[in-house]
Amino acid sequence: MNGRKIPVAEQVHWFKWLRYYLDFCLKYQHSTRDPVTEICYLQKLSSKGQSESQQSQASKCITLSREVAKRFPAQGQEQDQVEELSDWGELLVSLDQQIRLRQYAKTTRKTYRNWILQFQDYLNSKEVNEVNDDDAVDFLTWLATHKRVVSTTQNQAFNALLFLFRHVLKRPYDLGDKVTRARRTRYVPVVLSRREVDAIILRMEDPFLLIAQLLYGCGLRLTETLEMRIGKLNFDHRVVTIHRGKNRKDRTVPMPECLTDKLQAHLKTVRSQFEKDLQNGFAGSFSPEGSPARWETRCKQWPWQFVFPAKTLTLVPVTGTKKRYHVHDSQFSRALRHAVRDAQISKKVGAHTMRHSFASHLLLAGVDLRTIQELMGHADIKTTMIYLQTVPSRTIKERKSPMDLESERVNGSHIF
Repeated sequence: MNGRKIPVAEQVHWFKWLRYYLDFCLKYQHSTRDPVTEICYLQKLSSKGQSESQQSQASKCITLSREVAKRFPAQGQEQDQVEELSDWGELLVSLDQQIRLRQYAKTTRKTYRNWILQFQDYLNSKEVNEVNDDDAVDFLTWLATHKRVVSTTQNQAFNALLFLFRHVLKRPYDLGDKVTRARRTRYVPVVLSRREVDAIILRMEDPFLLIAQLLYGCGLRLTETLEMRIGKLNFDHRVVTIHRGKNRKDRTVPMPECLTDKLQAHLKTVRSQFEKDLQNGFAGSFSPEGSPARWETRCKQWPWQFVFPAKTLTLVPVTGTKKRYHVHDSQFSRALRHAVRDAQISKKVGAHTMRHSFASHLLLAGVDLRTIQELMGHADIKTTMIYLQTVPSRTIKERKSPMDLESERVNGSHIF
């Protein structure tokens, strides 16, 4: 920095940006030497409200650090051999292995795989060893200009290709400003009224009824509800613990008082089925993907059973044993769709609509926005702030015609 004649007073800030950058790379498992990492890092700074001058200073700091790093070989660089992939089938197998190695969620693996298949189709199954970042630029631009996808969808495809190039192909992925970006749209979530929520729930039957009540009563995601283990229900303190939620984060939410007795009665039924399974020699519940070996001993223990187990056992082909999975998400979605139709609700309703309604109704009741952020498990308060658009304003900033305001007096007389 002295060679670049950077003022001593600014050097403190440069060290700060470098420390933040290294923490970012460690948290999200990015390479410090990859130019794409800088793009992702600057996008993160922008989302955190950092000014353009601060982002520029951080960018200069990262550029300088990479120049210094080039003087030293990366650890194991000389021994690192890039495995050549012969075809797309082998590439997809390698993709699946790399995702499992990093213990990404099943939904992420499915999403990334679908985008790579679309990428393959776009390239007409071009030879794998000829694929480069220009192909990625063309594909992402095509999504924006021809498919008219929204920005979040294009970003999803960008991340899938980033993972492909970085961890599978091990090739440069320097897109820069060459990609035509999809237009950002302002999204306002669909929210139900309390009357509509009750109308839907009353037209459902257990276990889907209880699942819907937890979705709305606790603000849970559907996967968090279906994958919930019995040991995560604390009836003494009326708390539900969400383990390994989105981004592998844990959080706790209050257990609705009105559901306590119903949950306990439901668990008695589950316990009865569990004891029958033990007598029939079943192999326990399915363990989370990427879980350590000790999970195999937990699979037959009561606290580790699913709160909403499937009706039938599932055969595991590798071992020839039978295990019990949880209720499938498609089964709940079908039951919810029928309930919405029977309730004659014209809104587009999905499982996540219950979660949106949970946040909006709490906000309408005057609950602090930070508290709602914690209950929802949002990493950024900006994500929670979108619910401000779903409830009527309670302040003097409420948009209203002056003719609808209460008549005011001027010098003892009415204005209107």
